[in-house]
Amino acid sequence: MLKKLFLPLSILIVIGVPFLLRDSERTVSGADDRLVVFTPHNEAIRHEFGRGFEVWYQEETGRSVNIDWRVIGGTSDIVRFLNSSFLNAFRNEWTGNLGRNWSQNVENSFRNHRLADPEAASANPEGAEARQAFLDSEIGIGVDLFFGGGSFDFIQQARAGQLVPSRILETHPEWFAGNIIPATFSGEPFYDPEGRWIGTVLSSFGIIYNYDALDRVGFEGIPESWQDLASPKLVGSVGLADPSKSGSSNKAFEMIIQREMQLLETELLGQGLAPEVVDQRVREEGWLAGMQLIQKIAANARYFTDSATKPSLDVSQGDCAAGMSIDFYGRFQQEILGMRGGEGRFAYLTPAGGSTVSVDPVGLIRGAPNREVAERFIEFVLSIEGQKLWDFRVGTEGGPSRYALRRLPIRKDIYLDGVNEYRSDPEVFPYDDESFIYRPEWTGALFQPMRFIIKTVFIDIHDDLQNAWTAINVAREAGREEDAAAAERIFSDLSAIDYNAASGTINSILRDQNSLLEVELSKELSVSFREQFRAAARRARGITD
Repeated sequence: MLKKLFLPLSILIVIGVPFLLRDSERTVSGADDRLVVFTPHNEAIRHEFGRGFEVWYQEETGRSVNIDWRVIGGTSDIVRFLNSSFLNAFRNEWTGNLGRNWSQNVENSFRNHRLADPEAASANPEGAEARQAFLDSEIGIGVDLFFGGGSFDFIQQARAGQLVPSRILETHPEWFAGNIIPATFSGEPFYDPEGRWIGTVLSSFGIIYNYDALDRVGFEGIPESWQDLASPKLVGSVGLADPSKSGSSNKAFEMIIQREMQLLETELLGQGLAPEVVDQRVREEGWLAGMQLIQKIAANARYFTDSATKPSLDVSQGDCAAGMSIDFYGRFQQEILGMRGGEGRFAYLTPAGGSTVSVDPVGLIRGAPNREVAERFIEFVLSIEGQKLWDFRVGTEGGPSRYALRRLPIRKDIYLDGVNEYRSDPEVFPYDDESFIYRPEWTGALFQPMRFIIKTVFIDIHDDLQNAWTAINVAREAGREEDAAAAERIFSDLSAIDYNAASGTINSILRDQNSLLEVELSKELSVSFREQFRAAARRARGITD
């Protein structure tokens, strides 16, 4: 009998123990009201804002509320789920309630914001009708809010019509006069003019590093610039997140490209060249310089993880010497280490002039079943009470109850005397530094091509990329500079993914969502670059074909 029970009991233990041991999130059984929220935010943020909203909502309305947090992965996973869910919902609306025939054109058109153009609508009347039917509908997917993630994905969801305007711009116009929440800063939009998404907290991007691990690999000093992460000393020692899984990771890579573009622009303007000449060269040469730097950083990667939090954890433990991170992941890990007495070995810094300040928004989802509660949550997050939770110390009046979140609030009035003293990071004033100006006209339309290129050319064939980079560095250390230089020229030839290719063919295929063409392009690039990296490795070893 024991033998028969052994297997099912083992399975029960393996499956059940993690559920018994996990730190369960707060729920309010039998609450008066309910809110359903998609979020990539971690458990600490969910706990503090769940608890904070329950208290605030009770005081404001006299009613209790339960937040049903839906955590299905990172921002990209949420976007994929939203897209597929709304596709199914609209198909039912179109074929059921409207009695129309479904077609590929309808599927491609109902989220297409370009059909607002009369000429485009005239050329595709069925698509324009589907688009208008979607915008006129109240179809939903049983979820109220999208809370957290980068602004790019919120902009895309708003354009698609899957996020709808909240009332916050009308109910609290004083918050959006510029002295509390600016419309833009450092070139980044901070909220949607129609109120479909609103930034709630600030983010920047930087470098995490471990002093002991840096010493172990022979890296002198600390990595203070993006260029430092390309050091040959760091081969196999850099922790990175996969930009196709993490929108924040892709934004960090965009910062690298923008930085190279800005450096080149400064240099070319100093030469007295005409502005139109400078702009063209910045786009073409700056893009390549940025991609070549990302290529070397990728070649140094120990891994590309699906979880944007993993690099901070691994670097803090010394499993990686350095990595790229959102500021608050780095600061939060410092906080945890400080509680354990190990803060001295791990640090985070934003490279000087290396990152802009962007926002993590909140947005109201079309057809929200609990819209009034959702509107209240948006109001709470942007209120002074909600903003205190982001960066106040644990135990301070109005601060978090358990976790110091170490994030920078969006409201300017949090940084004033009399309030600032309660912050975890009172020395950080994000609105004082606008040295890095984001230029959306350069790379804003290429966010998806960046994801695709990095995944296809640097991640999918990472072994060949790293082998070539290692062979080049070995040749250089051995004094075979001619072999190393010749190999690096082969290695660094990224003409197949230059600015024109990224903004042309690659962007067109991704925008049209033609999965067959996308797979074919991915295979073509992977095969081509794999051979190129192998050729670079052979040349570095002195083998001439």
